[in-house]
Amino acid sequence: MGEQEWSIQQIAKLAGTTSRTLRHYDDIGLLPPSSIGHNGYRHYDRTALVRLQRILLLRELGLGLPQIADVLERESGEEPALEAHLAWLRQEQDRLTRQIASVQNTIDALTGGEGLMAENMFDGFDHTQYKDEVEQRWGKKAYADSDRWWRSMSADEKAAWQQRVADLGRDWIAAAEAGIAPDSDEAQALAKRHVEWLTGIPGTPASAPGGDVKGYVVGLGEMYVADPRFGANYATSEGGTRGAEFVRDALRVYADAQL
Repeated sequence: MGEQEWSIQQIAKLAGTTSRTLRHYDDIGLLPPSSIGHNGYRHYDRTALVRLQRILLLRELGLGLPQIADVLERESGEEPALEAHLAWLRQEQDRLTRQIASVQNTIDALTGGEGLMAENMFDGFDHTQYKDEVEQRWGKKAYADSDRWWRSMSADEKAAWQQRVADLGRDWIAAAEAGIAPDSDEAQALAKRHVEWLTGIPGTPASAPGGDVKGYVVGLGEMYVADPRFGANYATSEGGTRGAEFVRDALRVYADAQL
């Protein structure tokens, strides 16, 4: 009896993806099926499942499909690669645990009318976690400028900035759930706020004189949909990527008209 295989439908359901995505991965040579039945149906064995797990983990790190292909080609050993992924996931787990405790402490202090301990409010909010990714995308100067800007702010200024981000995310979600069109006045007002926020962060291409603001804004919109880490900021109550897609579409309309 041969090795166990799973159908494309089974794998799509288990992995939380779609058959269409898996077929696309096959078309570009990223994840070929282990076998194809006489009826044309794709099937996947244990090796293919491990490769898919690595692909999905790399997607969560924000890598594009060409970059993922390069990584998988360089990292021939499955176990060492997965151990590296596991180490990163544990770091993320620790960071999220600290964030949860930090926010819960703030809620408890506000509810009980107690004073806020500024030094405890930002535990887990480590902006340096994306250092390598930022430097890879936009250069070392971009990270250095944004890092210097962040560290120069007081606790109150950091709290105000994070509140601004939270308010913007909340308003985007509300607009998406209301079903308004991306090119509506309300959506475009949100897009304007979003771009003003982006251009106010030193080190980003949007803040640099003569920078490609339009390309940066449109690219970020696409990343909100492709990268679950960022798309989660705009997730509606029904889940999925609809909220992120709404933000992307509204930003593209704004960029085409204003940038």
